[in-house]
Amino acid sequence: MLKIKWQRLVDDQQTCQRCESTGEELEKAVAILQDILKPFGIKVVLEKVELSIDDFHKNPLESNKIWINEKLIEDWLRGSVGKSPCCDICSPYECRTIELNGRVYETINSELIVKAGLLAALNLINKSCCESCIE
Repeated sequence: MLKIKWQRLVDDQQTCQRCESTGEELEKAVAILQDILKPFGIKVVLEKVELSIDDFHKNPLESNKIWINEKLIEDWLRGSVGKSPCCDICSPYECRTIELNGRVYETINSELIVKAGLLAALNLINKSCCESCIE
């Protein structure tokens, strides 16, 4: 199973534009990954976690965070976390970004999510192959 967990700010059933856009990209990525991984018997599961405004104020970089099989997306992609101003909902705090190869991503696009998901799936396949060799 490939588990994708996405945590984002939700305040009064609203989120910021950055998280909303990432959510749309995440839905696209999950559909793509399901199609690609189905022949390998790997099920893709998406969990969405709401971050309250109070928790966001304590640590704004906890919002718009994606884990794939319990590893952060920026770790799969060998990127780093940054921050930048976002919108009225988030203001005056700066929101999470991902930096890869000198480029800053405010919205985490489906291409990045699919790439990280495929790396995680390959890791699952490799583990499965190694375990069957040991048995």
